[in-house]
Amino acid sequence: MAAARARSEERRAEIVRAALEVIAERGYRGASLGAVAERVGLTQQGLLHYFPTKEALLVAVLEERDQWDTGGSGAREGWRLDLLDSLVEYNAMRPGIVQTFSALLGESVTEGHPAREFFTRRYAQVRAEMGAVLRAEYGDRLPGGLTPEQAAPLMTAVMDGLQYQWLLDPDAVDMPAAFRDFLRLLGAR
Repeated sequence: MAAARARSEERRAEIVRAALEVIAERGYRGASLGAVAERVGLTQQGLLHYFPTKEALLVAVLEERDQWDTGGSGAREGWRLDLLDSLVEYNAMRPGIVQTFSALLGESVTEGHPAREFFTRRYAQVRAEMGAVLRAEYGDRLPGGLTPEQAAPLMTAVMDGLQYQWLLDPDAVDMPAAFRDFLRLLGAR
C-alpha cells in the first residue's frame, strides 16, 4: 500500500511539473489537460484520475511553486530581509517558473478565474509575512516613518513588479541588484 501511494505521489509530481511547462509555454487558458497528459504519457482520462479538473491541477501547480520558494514549509515564518534577497536571486535562476507564476497572476485578476481565490489568499498571507519580516528588522517604524504593515504591500509590489520588468527585458533589469537597491532605500542594515 505504501509503495502504491509513493508511486501515485511521484506520478502527481510528474504531472504538476509537466503542467508547469505547458502553462509556461501556452498560458493557463491555452494549456489543455490533453497537452499535459500527452507530455507525461497518459490519456486525458488517465490524468483525470490524479486531478479531476484543470482547476485542481492549476492549484497544485501554484502550491508546488510556493513549496519551492519556502523550502517545503509553505510559510515564510522566520524570514529575514537577507533571505528575501536570496529568494530574488533564486528566482533569477528560474525564468520559466517566474514566467508561469506571473502569467497566472495576471490572468487571475479576471472575474471567475480559477486561481483568483488562491492569489487573493496568498497575497494576504504574503503581506502579513512581509510585515513580520519588516517588524523583525525595524521594530514598529521603518526609517522613513512607515509601519511594517504599511510597507509590506510596497515590498510585495516591488518584488512582483521587478519580476515582470525582468521577464520583459532581462538585459535591462538586473532583478537581484534592483531589489538590493530597494532594500537600501528602506534603510536595511
